[in-house]
Amino acid sequence: MKRERKIRVWRVLALAGLLSCLLFGVRAGAQTRDANAILDKAAAAYEGSKGISATFAMSVRSNGQRVGEEKRGTIQMRGDKFFLSVPGTLTWFDGTTQWSYVERNEEVNVTNPTGDELRFTNPALLLRTYREGFSASLTGESTAPNGKAAYDVELTPSKKADVTKVRLQIEKYSGFPASITVEAKNGVSTTVRISQLKTGVNQADDVFVFPEADYPDAEVIDLR
Repeated sequence: MKRERKIRVWRVLALAGLLSCLLFGVRAGAQTRDANAILDKAAAAYEGSKGISATFAMSVRSNGQRVGEEKRGTIQMRGDKFFLSVPGTLTWFDGTTQWSYVERNEEVNVTNPTGDELRFTNPALLLRTYREGFSASLTGESTAPNGKAAYDVELTPSKKADVTKVRLQIEKYSGFPASITVEAKNGVSTTVRISQLKTGVNQADDVFVFPEADYPDAEVIDLR
């Protein structure tokens, strides 16, 4: 049971990581047409961000599937903090502690993510260290799902890893991200598409903390 809870927590971290890459991984340098410059300048852009909110759709497919499972959700992010809402699960992270509320079980899993886990939830940290594990290339241009022209950026791991490739689609003129696809060695492909994005939200700190008073019947499970 404890292992299953940890798996659920890791899935939340992975989703947050995908959204982090998508929302902050490419904005600042899209016009440079150089993949490394895009990612490096994005780290600086994220440091200066005053909070964002976004809605997204995430689809997961395995080998041979034409249509995969799709989920829609919202995310609030500021600095290291985030609040993530997807069907059945709500997650708060205040920069140190993470609370993941599972509606079906009315339970809250509490964790302190490790440094390695934070690499996938902290966009600035991920972008500062991507050169250590990936090579980046600008592979061409395409049309984004919203119909706008886009640049295609690809990240390939330097060594064998669970992730075999990351594909980013960046709006050509605005510099905003359109989609990200992560391909895994087990044949599973996960794609996240942003439908609405708002910057400069500057959320209050309590947005990223589990509101205990709102969930009086929740069972708190401390996995720290």
